[in-house]
Amino acid sequence: MSNVSYYTAEGLKNLKEELRQLKDIERPKASQAIAEARDKGDLSENAEYDAAKEAQGLLELKISKLEDVYANARLIDESQLDTSKVLVLSTVKLKNQTNGMEMKYTLVAESEADLKAGKISVNSPIGKGLLGKKVGDIAEITVPNGTLKFDILEITRS
Repeated sequence: MSNVSYYTAEGLKNLKEELRQLKDIERPKASQAIAEARDKGDLSENAEYDAAKEAQGLLELKISKLEDVYANARLIDESQLDTSKVLVLSTVKLKNQTNGMEMKYTLVAESEADLKAGKISVNSPIGKGLLGKKVGDIAEITVPNGTLKFDILEITRS
């Protein structure tokens, strides 16, 4: 089952770089650690060898998962985004109805989310609650501490 995820050019580049780092640098390091542990003698009582093999297994699992994510990653053409409703890569200006605070969020893929930079995941409760909304709509979003109501003030491309 493929799990397509959408990325900006920067996010896709970062994903590719992380995969390259794991394959070209971390994988040889893991092999070297196994070789060094193997050279220390009896493998049946060699905890260092067991630890190195386990670390290699975990690394290979991480590489496999990242390869799957990368294989199913799709680049978003930002110039084709519709700004009439909230979509992935939309920047949304909101007003919290409870406290009157205004905020701006850009909806991005989960791996690109960075709250400090104003980027929230489309899979987060707020992200899910905003998808498909239009300017003038009220987004009612259930979060762990209750329900938040936001007025959608503006939608732009990121």
